[in-house]
Parts: sequence; C-alpha cells; structure tokens
Amino acid sequence: MLVEDNAMNQKVVKSILKKLGHQITIANNGEEAVTIFSPDKFDIILMDIQMPVMGGVEATEKIRENEKGHNSHTPIVALTASVIKGDKERFLAAGMNGYISKPMKKGDIKNIMQSLLP
Repeated sequence: MLVEDNAMNQKVVKSILKKLGHQITIANNGEEAVTIFSPDKFDIILMDIQMPVMGGVEATEKIRENEKGHNSHTPIVALTASVIKGDKERFLAAGMNGYISKPMKKGDIKNIMQSLLP
C-alpha cells in the first residue's frame, strides 16, 4: 500500500512499483490507510509522513494497534521530504521499519523492499 497525498508522488511510486512487478493500493492519507488496512492484506506499506487528515506517524501507531492479536507485522516505511536529526528514531519508535527520503528513486524503493520482504 502507498499512503501519499500528492498525486505526482503517487504516479511516480506506482510506476516504479509496477516496473518492479508489484501491485499497489493507494490511500490518500493516513485515515484512509487505517480504514483499508487489515492484517496480512499487504506485504509492505510506504507511508508519507506529512499528510492532511492524519499523518504517517499517527496512522502507523493505529495500524500497529490493529495488528495486535493477529500475529502479524506488516513492514511500514516512512516517506519524507525532510530528514532532520531525530526523525529516524521517531519513525522507528512509532513502529516503522525504515524510511526513504524524497524525491524517491527506483533504487531506494527496490533496496528497502528487498531488505524488508522475504
């Protein structure tokens, strides 16, 4: 699942993932992501950090809460335009498994997916 409010970023990531042979579901904000998420439905979630309605950190915390009792853990990767000191630790503390800085490149997405998916 790609959770991203920017249409251009959605288009870029969708194109990259299709070229890598993946199917994609798009959520336009964190609230949509929490609504459509169910344990074992997605292999990975690429989560924008700053979005209207609900941001990526809050959405990740809600998804992690949803996973409790289901014996599942979907990798979540933060997508962020600005990486400042302490962000990585904040993302990991919220339950994310890694991050990619924007603008996203095919190699960055491929590498993080290979490191997190079996």
